[in-house]
Amino acid sequence: MLTIGKLGAAAGVKVPTIRYYEQIGLLPEADRSAGNQRLYGQATLDRLAFIRHARDLGFRLEAIRDLLSLSDSPHQSCAAADIIARAQLAEVESRIVRLTALKAELERMVVQCSGGRIANCRVIEVLGDHSLCATDDHHHPEMEATP
Repeated sequence: MLTIGKLGAAAGVKVPTIRYYEQIGLLPEADRSAGNQRLYGQATLDRLAFIRHARDLGFRLEAIRDLLSLSDSPHQSCAAADIIARAQLAEVESRIVRLTALKAELERMVVQCSGGRIANCRVIEVLGDHSLCATDDHHHPEMEATP
């Protein structure tokens, strides 16, 4: 049995994150020691590692919840998991397009900057007036609202 700190260290997840995952039902409620300390077994470590890996791949918590539910029924078809993964792939591809546009715009701003004074700085000028951007499709994905 692992304490919450050892579970976190083993999975590479911070303790508050583990508590949050318990609170929202991604992880089962922990067993407790006689001293009321949380104790976790291998199954919880495996589940937490699954969640961590899915988060590293950019899956949203609802998708992870669905994938965990599917993994709890190993004899069913994997079609639903495939649909979730394909949706994530499409999201990643969309982010790549937006990030490529973002990179191009930042490169353009830096190249056009003469290195003079702030009063004539192209970086400051473009950031202050979006109409000076070459394109409008360079919004940073992490700055967009996510449901």
